[in-house]
Amino acid sequence: MSGRKAIYIDGFQHSNPIPNAAQIGNILVSGALMARDSRTNRIAEGIEAQAALVFRHMRDVIEAAGGTPDDIIKVNVALRDHNNRDALNAEWTKMFPDKATRPARQTTPLVEDSPFLIHLDFMAVLGAPGN
Repeated sequence: MSGRKAIYIDGFQHSNPIPNAAQIGNILVSGALMARDSRTNRIAEGIEAQAALVFRHMRDVIEAAGGTPDDIIKVNVALRDHNNRDALNAEWTKMFPDKATRPARQTTPLVEDSPFLIHLDFMAVLGAPGN
């Protein structure tokens, strides 16, 4: 047995047979988290609502694994429109208000034909010293 554990949350499930995240020991890596609510199968409307939803999914995943946002070490964000950074940064500073302890972040372009305006994935070290 690998010791790998699949993490699932209510509210967002992939259409493919993959979990929201996988954990081995205290390392957690998510898959892509998108602005769709699986309970209603609706995509949130507008960048502000989509950003809020993907950050809620991120919080739900880290908490389902037994961690907190303080355990997140890296976040990869894909934006369909680079001008939507204000909505991204608003959610970013809500989740990570202390600039001295924020995780690393990389933002890349999201394919233009995506129905989503934003999605993200992240890595975390659960229960790291100092957290």
